[in-house]
Formats: sequence, C-alpha cells, structure tokens
Amino acid sequence: MVDLDSKRLFPFALDTFQKEAIAALDAGKSVVVCAPTGSGKTLIGEYAIHRALASGRRVFYTTPLKALSNQKLRDFRDQFGSDTVGLLTGDLSINRDAPIVVMTTEIFRNMLYGTEIGAVGTSLVDVQAVVLDECHYMNDRQRGTVWEESIIYCPPEIQLVALSATVDNSGQLTDWISRVHGPTELIYSDFRPVPLEYHFCNPNGLFPLLDDSQKKINSRLRPKGRKRSRPDTPSLGYILSQLRQRDMLPAIYFIFSRRGCDRAVSEVGNFSLLQEHEAASLKEQIDAFLARNPDAGRSHQIEALYRGIAAHHAGILPAWKGLVEELFQQGLIKVVFATETLAAGINMPARTTVISSLSKRTDRGHRLLNASEFLQMAGRAGRRGMDERGHVVTVQTRFEGATEAAYLATSRPDPLISQFAPSYGMVLNLLQTHTLEEAQELIERSFGQYLATLHLKPQQQMIADLEAQLEHHEAQLIGIDLNELADYQKLQERLREERRILKVLQQQTQDALTHDLALTLNFAIAGSILTLKGRHIAVS
Repeated sequence: MVDLDSKRLFPFALDTFQKEAIAALDAGKSVVVCAPTGSGKTLIGEYAIHRALASGRRVFYTTPLKALSNQKLRDFRDQFGSDTVGLLTGDLSINRDAPIVVMTTEIFRNMLYGTEIGAVGTSLVDVQAVVLDECHYMNDRQRGTVWEESIIYCPPEIQLVALSATVDNSGQLTDWISRVHGPTELIYSDFRPVPLEYHFCNPNGLFPLLDDSQKKINSRLRPKGRKRSRPDTPSLGYILSQLRQRDMLPAIYFIFSRRGCDRAVSEVGNFSLLQEHEAASLKEQIDAFLARNPDAGRSHQIEALYRGIAAHHAGILPAWKGLVEELFQQGLIKVVFATETLAAGINMPARTTVISSLSKRTDRGHRLLNASEFLQMAGRAGRRGMDERGHVVTVQTRFEGATEAAYLATSRPDPLISQFAPSYGMVLNLLQTHTLEEAQELIERSFGQYLATLHLKPQQQMIADLEAQLEHHEAQLIGIDLNELADYQKLQERLREERRILKVLQQQTQDALTHDLALTLNFAIAGSILTLKGRHIAVS
C-alpha cells in the first residue's frame, strides 16, 4: 500500500471530516461521506484518485448527469493531465482505458451486469476505487435504482467512495453497504464553511425569512387574517434590483423549466449588471469564443451574455454551456437562470441562490418541493474563501408564501428510501451471467429489503417472546397426561359456570327479600321500632 502525504497533495488545512475520510480510505475501507453541499466532499474523491494512481491502479468517477461528467473531465484533465483521464457517457467514449474514467452511473451499472457475483470483469481490471458522486440520487424515483444496483453488484475488493448531501438516515445507508459490499465507514459532517442566510422577497421588499432563533418564521411575514385575493408577486426586474442594491450578486436563479429560463433571460436581457471593467473583460472572452464557435449561441443569448445574464439547462449546446460555467466562475456573469440540474454538483458556486417557486410540476402533477430538493438548491449559495455567508432568497408566488418557505428552510433533510425496481431488462441482463438463484439473491440484497427488515424488528422480537413463552409452557407440560389435562380443563370450565349460576341465584334471592321487606314496611304503624340486619339493606 502506498502512503500519501495529504499535506503535500492539498496545501491547505483540511476539515476534520476530510481527515477522517482519508484515514478510512488508507485503512482499505469504503466510505460514505455525508456533508452539506459546498463543504468539500469532492476532495475525498480526488484523494481516492491520487491513491489509485500512486498504486498504478485505476479509478472510476461516476456522476448522475452528462453535464457534470463533462465538467469533471475538464477539471481532472487540468489536474492530472489529458492522457490520464477518459470519459464514458451514453453517446460519447473518450480514452476509455485511461487510469481515470469519468462516466455516468448508468454506464457503470451496465458494466456490472456482465460480471459474475464477486468477480472482477474485464472492464473492471485494475480498478481500485469507484467514486459515486451525488449518491443521494438514490432517492430519485425514476433513476434511484441505478445507484442501488451499482452498490449491490460492485465486487467487494473495489473501494466505494459514496459522496452524498446530508440525508436523515446516513447511518442506515452505511450499514447496508457494509452488509452487501464490505467494511464501510460513515463520515458525517453538518458543518457549513459558509453559513446560509434565508430571505423572502415580495412586492414590498426583501426581508429576513426567519426570526433570530433561525427556527421560526419572521413575525413580520406571518399571514394576517384571511385574504381571499391571490397575493401579488414581485417582478423579475424588481428581484434583481433588490439583489444588486444589497450586493448579493452573483446569483443562481432556479426556475423549473427550460422555457422558463429562456423567457427570464429575454425579460431582463436589457439589464446591465456589470461594471465597466467587467463588461470589457467579458466582451473580450465572448468575442474570442464566437470566433472559434460562430454557431454556438443564439442572438438573444449573446446579447444577454454581454450584460452578465445567461441561462443554463440541458437544451443549450455543450460548448455554450461550458462558456457560461467558466464565465460564471470568474464572476463575470452576475445571474444565471438555471433548472434544478445545476444544483447537482456542477461547480458554479454563487453568493446567492434564488428559488423562484416552492412547488414544481412532475409526472404526478404539481407538488411542494421536499426538504432535500430545497436544501440542495439552497446549498449552492456561499463561495468558500470569498463570502462570509451565502444568501438564499425565496419568492412570493400566487400559491406559496413565507409560511411554506420557512417550513422548508427549517426542515430536516429527507431520509433515503429504496427506489429499487426489478425490471424485465434487469432480470434478462442478470440471467446472462448468473443462475436464477444468484439473480434472486442479488435482488433480495436491495436497500429496500434492508429497510423492511429493520422496520420488522419489533414484530420479530414480539414473535420471539411469544415463542419463548410457548416453549416455557410446553416444558411445564412434560410428563402430564394430556387426556387428564383435558378433563381437568372441562372441570374448571364447569366449576366456573356453576359459580356464575350460584351468583345469579344469590342475587335473585336478595332482590326478592328486599322487595318483600319494602312491602312490609308500608304496613308498619308509625312509632314502631324495627331491628334490621344485613349489609344489603339500605336504611334512611
């Protein structure tokens, strides 16, 4: 095993959770690193790469998005050299035999389908570690099963480095990986190097969302009485003006549709958010880019970009998107209107994030954002080493206001749940290299099965207690004639029935005596002295 000097690799002070993760990797363990967005989880993945290269081994770095894979390709080429890094996505293959291969998680899962249980297939030869970036995507209803399958099928001798945003059951995730893959250590941190400050914007201004305790809604924003009319919403221009006045730019403005992002760019395309020297530097870089890529951008995109405004979503050409990311990192773009995918680890930290709506459309209709979705977007705010604090701005809409925003801002992250969904395709792929029994065993190792077993523990304990009582009673019956026991039980039942009948007869007799006495007293002469005995006789 090669000993690496982390101080030489990273010439700055490491956080405690980073040191703990490095120690666990050096001990040969897999790790689950659960920490807030922007806290430095990527460094642990980079350390796993350094370890593999120093040992003459390979490493796979998986991401949930092609855009994130492309960015990691650029970053790692700058860091480790172009010949050292390859890329595999659904439609692109570059230097696939390189020591470092960046790929989407689906590509890695598909590699594992052709590998026998516990064996290293040809595509995994010399792979020392696999980094699962954005591992909290396990919660994605449509794609979460890919991460579960990747963990279940991965050979145990390969270290897993699972990098996740904060979730509420990271301990359960770690315990499950330890069971299905091998020794795994949880590295948990809830420390944010740049603390967040929450705001709420309505037509009256920009206000703190929470009170001084940071646990309740600001009293100024509480709804007062019943209002039948829909609340007014602030305009896009007004919100940007508020951010500029308070020195809260650059900002990522989250909108949940591509069309909405493009429309927002057109709406504020006449705004100029740049200082003179910034505008000159920006123009120089845009002109140079357009000279190399004359067809990369559309006219309205180019005009807005000259003013420091851009859109970022999957419908934009990769070259143009790369330019936007680079200029934003330089601080020359002041606001990017982006879809939710930008919250998924793409390196575009901002001073402020604006969340345009607290609900979004899904294939099941509109729903309120869950806490993890909200916190993931909020976590893009605050640039380490540049900002004292990050700002998160929520906006009044027709349907959601400060109450909903405060609820999400103070909620705990959601727990991971299993999205494991066996399909015909999965079964067919498994049966190509596994027996039916092996395929069934793999499917039964899912995170969902693990959680179900945990939830059944109280019932299982109750069953165990009852079985112990049964054994105790059976032990007492040893040597006893069961026929005699049955006769004894019948006698006991007969005795109980006779006692019940006796009690009824006694009560009837007492009632009759009381009735007769009452009749007798009606004929008694006034002044007569009577002596009455019996505890059931009421005397007035």
